[in-house]
Order: sequence, then structure tokens, then C-alpha cells
Amino acid sequence: MDTKFAELPDAVWERVRLCIPARRHDKSKGGRPPIPDRVLMCGILYRLRTGCQWDAIPSEFGSGTTCYRRFVEWTKAGVFRLMHLEMLLYYDQQVGIDWAWASLDSASVKAPKGGSSPGPIRPIAPSSAPSATS
Repeated sequence: MDTKFAELPDAVWERVRLCIPARRHDKSKGGRPPIPDRVLMCGILYRLRTGCQWDAIPSEFGSGTTCYRRFVEWTKAGVFRLMHLEMLLYYDQQVGIDWAWASLDSASVKAPKGGSSPGPIRPIAPSSAPSATS
């Protein structure tokens, strides 16, 4: 399986790493050794890019459960919001962002339940069907 695209370049990782809260591993409690944050971040990015299920993440990124738990933890800590800002700054330094213009896109979708009715619809011609109320 080619997971090369999920790797983070060193320059990017150095900026992202600053957004991740420090973790302490208590060796006295036992358990497996911790998986490095960079490996887990690559697993999370792999999952987000491919859309696969968490349990389908290749084992080279650690377990899908660990990636998911860390994703939730980092989301609550605001890591991905900070990453977004860091990546904007990084891109601006590398390529440059023209902040003078912006573009918005929208999409219109049908309401699944149909939304609320604007009011009763009046018939346009008399009905020839017998009325059940008369």
C-alpha cells in the first residue's frame, strides 16, 4: 500500500509539532510504548484524505483506535485550528497569499423534509370529484 502521500515534510512537521500538547507516558503503569505524535498525525491525515474507516488505517500509523482517540483529543485542544493558521502562514511564506481578494462558493440543496409550507395552495379549477364533506 502506498502511503507516501500521508507523510509530512520536515519543515511542515516542525510548525505543526508546536501546536500539539505535550504528553507524558507513565512507565510505572506499563502498557505499550507510546506511538510518536508525527506517526499518529500522518495516520489522521491518511484517514482524512482517503475517507477510509478509522480501523482501515494502515498499521504503519498505529492502530485506528489510537489515531481516532488522538484526533478527538487534539480536536478538543484546538490543534487543528492552530494547524490551519500555521499552514496559512507557511504557505504565505513559501508561495505568498494575495490577501487583496477572496472568493466564496455556495451550494443550494433540497431540504430533506421539504421545509415549511408557505400556506394553503388554492385550486386553479373546480374539482369534478365528489367531496367527502358534503
